[in-house]
Amino acid sequence: MIRPVLTEIGIFLIPFAVYALFLIVTRSDVLNQSSWPMSRVAQLALGSLLLVIVSLIFLAEFSGAPPDSTYEPAHLEDGRLVPGVERPGGHK
Repeated sequence: MIRPVLTEIGIFLIPFAVYALFLIVTRSDVLNQSSWPMSRVAQLALGSLLLVIVSLIFLAEFSGAPPDSTYEPAHLEDGRLVPGVERPGGHK
């Protein structure tokens, strides 16, 4: 559960990191308050929220098991560990 949360936090921080990198490349003072006006921070926050929403939609729509599939968990078979698999169609 912590990995998706950290991933979304990382995605949220991407625009801020890119802007800070831009400030470094243009030799501006990154830590100076005038380099981070409220309008710019608001734009970055809106862009960040848009990225997070798109990533959550992508995660919900394109990840996970196919519809009507059944997960067969990992098990021992003839003394060997068989990894878990998704069985399409909901039947073995």
